[in-house]
Amino acid sequence: MKFNLYDNLVEATADLTKKGYKESFKFTEEDKMMCLANEKLYEPEDMKIIHSHRFEGMTNPADMSIIFAVECKDGVKGMIISSYGTYANEGFDKFMSKVERNPVDVEFPDHHSDPKNVTP
Repeated sequence: MKFNLYDNLVEATADLTKKGYKESFKFTEEDKMMCLANEKLYEPEDMKIIHSHRFEGMTNPADMSIIFAVECKDGVKGMIISSYGTYANEGFDKFMSKVERNPVDVEFPDHHSDPKNVTP
């Protein structure tokens, strides 16, 4: 994983959206991942992590977050955003540890540091 691919979460979500990862997912109380657009529930085996990126708060541990670009077996592509470290959700972490991950995170070679100049 290339740790400096994105400077902040806003840049990451803008870039990933342009790359087709348009849906948002939420971890549910039933320990499933729900696509917010269609409310479909997914199990870990229904998803694959294509890319992930961590953001570490330089002065505030509460600023530690991670974004996952995921593709589902039914073709849905989207993002999952969560905190990690002190504020991590144990159930979420367990779920994500079961999701298949690309052997090497995709590093999106056409990424630019300026989100206004990102090419799809």
